[in-house]
Amino acid sequence: MRLTPFRLGLAALLVTLGLDQATKLGLYFGTDLVLTQPWRLAPFAEFLVVWNRGVSYGMFQQEGSLGRWVLVMVSCVAAIALTFWMRRAESRLLGLALGLVAGGAIGNAIDRAAYGAVFDFVHLHWGRWSWYVFNVADAAIVAGVVGLILDSLRPAPKRGDSQS
Repeated sequence: MRLTPFRLGLAALLVTLGLDQATKLGLYFGTDLVLTQPWRLAPFAEFLVVWNRGVSYGMFQQEGSLGRWVLVMVSCVAAIALTFWMRRAESRLLGLALGLVAGGAIGNAIDRAAYGAVFDFVHLHWGRWSWYVFNVADAAIVAGVVGLILDSLRPAPKRGDSQS
C-alpha cells in the first residue's frame, strides 16, 4: 500500500486528535493537576490548567453560549475544508500539514463543545519571557502551518515527477 499525501494527512489527523484528547483527558481526569498546579517539569516548562474561551493566543474570548458554538462550527467547517484540500494534495508535506491543522482544530472543537473552553496545559518560559499556555492540538496546528508555508515555498513538481 502506497503512502499517498491523503493517507499521510489522514494518519496525522488521527494521531493528532488521539494524542490531544489522551493528554487532556489523562491530565484533567487522571491526575490532581487542577489542585496541585503548577507542575514544574524543567526550569523553562511547567504544566498548569488554563481554560481558553477564545481562539489562538486567547484572542476573541467568548463568555456566552453563542460565541462558543460559533467557534465550534468554524472549527468543524475548517477541518472539513482542510480534509477536502488534503484529498487533492500533491505532496506528502502538504498532506501532513493539512492533517496536523485539521486534527488540532477537531481536538480543540471537542473541548469547546464538551466543556465550553479549550483545556490548555503546557507553559514554556525563561526568565521574564513567557509563552502562551497551549496543548497538543495547538502545537500540531502551529507545526501544520509551518508545513503549509514550507510547501508553498517549494518549486512546483514537473509533470511525471513522483510525489515527495
